[in-house]
Amino acid sequence: MGKARKFSPEFKARVVLEIVSGNKSLAELSRQYQIKNTVLSRWKAQFLAGAPGIFELGRPAEEKRLRERIADLERLAGKQALQLEIAKKASRYLKSLPPESES
Repeated sequence: MGKARKFSPEFKARVVLEIVSGNKSLAELSRQYQIKNTVLSRWKAQFLAGAPGIFELGRPAEEKRLRERIADLERLAGKQALQLEIAKKASRYLKSLPPESES
């Protein structure tokens, strides 16, 4: 049994683009690259399944803006958690003091 060959993602994408272009049949490309039809079919299926993801990512500027917004909100949440903890400690401290006598 032969050793399994490793192909780069770039190579796989190039071959899949040849498949979907329709200029050559799957069998022709299989012979040309000496890769089994089933492997090429699997690459094509993976490629097509992942294709919508490139449109879901959005524009890089939009993604950067959203990441910055998330970071700002995380900082705010941390600040509010700290303020809440200080308020709780102050409340416990004030409750521990003896009551003032009314004179």
